Amino acid sequence: MTIAWNLFTPWSALLGGVLVGLAAAMFVLLNGRIAGISGVLGGLLPPARGDIGWRVAFLAGLIGAPLAWRLVAALPPPTIDAGGGALVAAGLLVGIGTRYGSGCTSGHGVCGVSRLSPRSLVATLAFMGAGFATVYVLRHLVGA
Repeated sequence: MTIAWNLFTPWSALLGGVLVGLAAAMFVLLNGRIAGISGVLGGLLPPARGDIGWRVAFLAGLIGAPLAWRLVAALPPPTIDAGGGALVAAGLLVGIGTRYGSGCTSGHGVCGVSRLSPRSLVATLAFMGAGFATVYVLRHLVGA
């Protein structure tokens, strides 16, 4: 295994992690809500009266942030090394896992672990373990 040192960006990654952590902390402290994307989006289906505005604003921010960034700097070109079938299967598996795990990686991994939630700790270990196993099988056993 080799490291592509020209792609190694610890400072921007650290800054991004700090910003995500601060945003999640502010969201829970100011709103009493967990910044889990599946929960935010799922709360719109069906929408509860008086609960729509902040959810739409949250999702609009997720979509609007990269659009605003494009005004300042160029976004890196997206590269996806998988076919359409693999992407559909991956999306379905993530959706099923999110449903069974009662939340997504952002809710459990960022917000739940920081609150020392036992359920989130187990869910995050399961997410990470499944990811490690999948990469190992696909890269080292199957050779994909």
